Amino acid sequence: MTEFKPCGLATAIGSMPNLDAGDALDVVRKYLPDIPVWPQLPKRSFLENMYVQYSEGFPGVVLDHENERIYIDRSESLDEQLERLYQAHIDNDIGGYALGADYAAGFHAFVGSEAGTAVAVKGQVIGPVSWGLAVTDQDRRSIIYDDVLADAVAKHLRLKAAWQQSRLRKICDRTVVFLDEPYLTSLGSAFVAVSDEKVKEMIEEVLSGIDGLKGVHCCGVTDWSLLLSTSIDILSFDAYNYAQSLSLFADDVKAFVDRGGTIGWGIVPSNEDALRIETEESLMYRLDEAFSLLTGKGIALDDLLKSCLITPSCGLASIAKEAAYAALELVNGISQLVKKRCNK
Repeated sequence: MTEFKPCGLATAIGSMPNLDAGDALDVVRKYLPDIPVWPQLPKRSFLENMYVQYSEGFPGVVLDHENERIYIDRSESLDEQLERLYQAHIDNDIGGYALGADYAAGFHAFVGSEAGTAVAVKGQVIGPVSWGLAVTDQDRRSIIYDDVLADAVAKHLRLKAAWQQSRLRKICDRTVVFLDEPYLTSLGSAFVAVSDEKVKEMIEEVLSGIDGLKGVHCCGVTDWSLLLSTSIDILSFDAYNYAQSLSLFADDVKAFVDRGGTIGWGIVPSNEDALRIETEESLMYRLDEAFSLLTGKGIALDDLLKSCLITPSCGLASIAKEAAYAALELVNGISQLVKKRCNK
């Protein structure tokens, strides 16, 4: 595990409501100077939809722009394309797994700029479990249930993550890359039949391509013990709505923090109604309550503060620009308060 004591530094999950990459980047730089994140802009284009954004180059991928659907066409042989993917994986040849400018305008604007005083720079990749469940074949069956395609998903995203990190490192020595895994909230339900072993195997495959700081973000309730037992350096979650869920795994959290792990506390809501009523003071109170759920189970507050990142609860693309900016301003403000506590 990479040594990292953020002590309340601020970052974000990634998505923004802007249409212009430059505008989004200016806001990110303003409010997240310590760990700026490249902005994903799903409102800008169908190609920046989080499930489409990392699909470029995947065997058999079809993008239906008219219906805004992505699927994998299994009706023709994919052997040749799969062989190219496997060979690239063996050779660690990331050159063919770039994020195209049409797919990620914010990323290209970000890596074309200076890191300034940043402690680290952050990127993100769709997680393999979520991608495998959300993307289907031509018959609308999730490709995670096809063993060959599920393996290909993990290898493909590993190469995508490695390429992204290689570019981020050109502007800052310390990099952070999250896997965004919203579908982990569905594990264990009657609608998702994926074993814990398969989940962990796919996540670890992608993480193996990241040699900087690596994390997973899940914006709902899941089996936190499964994620905390992986090789992640950072666990990012929606602490505004689900702080109690993490406290149910206090022993796992303590072991994670003790070995140097970081927790990204998504204490600033990504909901416009909630943002209208919350303040730095009310959210700091809420964060203290979340901390108390763990300190009451034997985890030292000092350890939680030192291993703490402050973030929004989820991505900000679904809300108005003004609300997104307000959320980042709150993230920055709470970060300042936590940093002062850490330095006492």
